[in-house]
Amino acid sequence: MKVTPLRVVAFAVVAGLLGLVAGLWINGPGPLLGTEFGQRMLNDAMRATADTPEGVPVARRGEAIPAVEVATLDGDTLRLPEAYAGQPVLINLWASWCGPCIEEMPELDRYAREQGADGVQVLGIALDDRDAVEDFLERIPVAYAIALDTPGPADAGVKLGNPRGVLPYTALVSADGRLLKQKIGPFQHGEIDGWAHP
Repeated sequence: MKVTPLRVVAFAVVAGLLGLVAGLWINGPGPLLGTEFGQRMLNDAMRATADTPEGVPVARRGEAIPAVEVATLDGDTLRLPEAYAGQPVLINLWASWCGPCIEEMPELDRYAREQGADGVQVLGIALDDRDAVEDFLERIPVAYAIALDTPGPADAGVKLGNPRGVLPYTALVSADGRLLKQKIGPFQHGEIDGWAHP
């Protein structure tokens, strides 16, 4: 491979972004990660370093999300975005073994209850084993819908704009099926209200 000045600059930019992201991550979710700008930087850096398999569509902000199929807890198939056509939906990717995911679930549950049937819908997609999720939900039930997917390089989280598979991950999808916002990391108390309703 021929090394050109443009490749060197591109490599330096990606390395710089990754260094910034690593610094933010190592020092905990600081003020920058709590901003839309910080979230965009983090997502762009993760996208630049992801090794997504060829042919797997990955959603981009402002564009329609690709077709995603996940299993419901009762064994049916839920198809996105059509399952929520005409309503905005906040989709949260989580797992029963993910500490930050579990910590934010009461906040997601509160938000879902306040939204009701006419507001922003909330869907949790567990990248986890069905038995583990069912056991978890018996101990800590939530009022919002839960679906399942198998974690991997082409799972629902990847297709919804999280090619590195970081959990928790949340995508806000418009009523017409476009990816509006992304959040890597957990919501803090009260944060979700302003995030989903700018």
